[in-house]
Amino acid sequence: MIDVYAHIRVRVTNGIGGPALCRTRQLAASCRQESDSRISAAATSSTVNATEIAHFSRLSSLWWNEQGEFSLLHRMNPVRVRYIREKILEATCEDQGEDARRELESKCAVLTGMDVLDVGCGGGLLSESLARLGARTIGIDASESNIGIASTHASGDPQLSSSGNSLEYRHTSAEQLVKEPKRFDVVCSMEVIEHVDNPVAFLSACAQLVKPGGHLFLSTIARTPLSYFITILAGEYVLRKVAVGTHTYSKFVNPSELISFFQTYRSSPSSSSNPTDFGHIGSDVSPRPWITRTYAHGLPTRLEADVRGIVYIPWSGEWKLMPRSSTPWGAVECNYLFWVRRPLDS
Repeated sequence: MIDVYAHIRVRVTNGIGGPALCRTRQLAASCRQESDSRISAAATSSTVNATEIAHFSRLSSLWWNEQGEFSLLHRMNPVRVRYIREKILEATCEDQGEDARRELESKCAVLTGMDVLDVGCGGGLLSESLARLGARTIGIDASESNIGIASTHASGDPQLSSSGNSLEYRHTSAEQLVKEPKRFDVVCSMEVIEHVDNPVAFLSACAQLVKPGGHLFLSTIARTPLSYFITILAGEYVLRKVAVGTHTYSKFVNPSELISFFQTYRSSPSSSSNPTDFGHIGSDVSPRPWITRTYAHGLPTRLEADVRGIVYIPWSGEWKLMPRSSTPWGAVECNYLFWVRRPLDS
């Protein structure tokens, strides 16, 4: 593994010096202090962080500039979509057999007939892709500026603007949407959880929005020295790929923490307006958690959940989805995708 502390000791050029270098040293110290911490609930009742929302609202006009602030997300998006498609096909095979999987795979729109929610949709990069796969898609974001940009961009695409109600955007949060009765076959939240307050409540809200037998997809960053070096030191301070302050190391979430959460999380068969009521055993809560078993290296069984590393290849300018077999061997030390399925009997 790359020794991030050794890199910090090296004199860094390309615009870093003085206060910026002091900042990197402070962040490196936080790596040591927080690398063993667990995902925990904050004291706030809302998961929305006003500072984070203000940050991304200021950048909202740049969402569809493929060479700008969000260029890496533009390049990552096709890989995320392929992963979602892959998991839906796998689930179809398990539920209905190989013939059903092949029939679905032959169609371009593998999400046809499904209700899909994109939590923290930003400018709509993923939401538009999901709608093109046939899903009835709702994208939500706590930033009104982001929703405005997403809506405007979608309205300029005849395929999306003429497809009825296949794509809708709403200025709201996951915990607010939980109060409504609608639930979804697929809930996605990509590169969001590392920007929220109270990640436990956020995960609970996202999980509550999933129908029995439905799918939850997350994409985030592990809290490791390697991820600090790549996303903060290199990405923000050296290469300037994203704005300084975009990431907060202490908010990064390790795969083991997501697995642990869903090993204890139990769905309620009835709707609730309070996300913090979930995950505790009671008379109205399913006795079965979403993840019931793990095997070597603490990884879940393939039918319940999946963790896959996603790695940026700088010389090709593309992201690569790592094979499942590489997960125990460092492939999820930085960016990764997480999928978990709500039990049918919950």
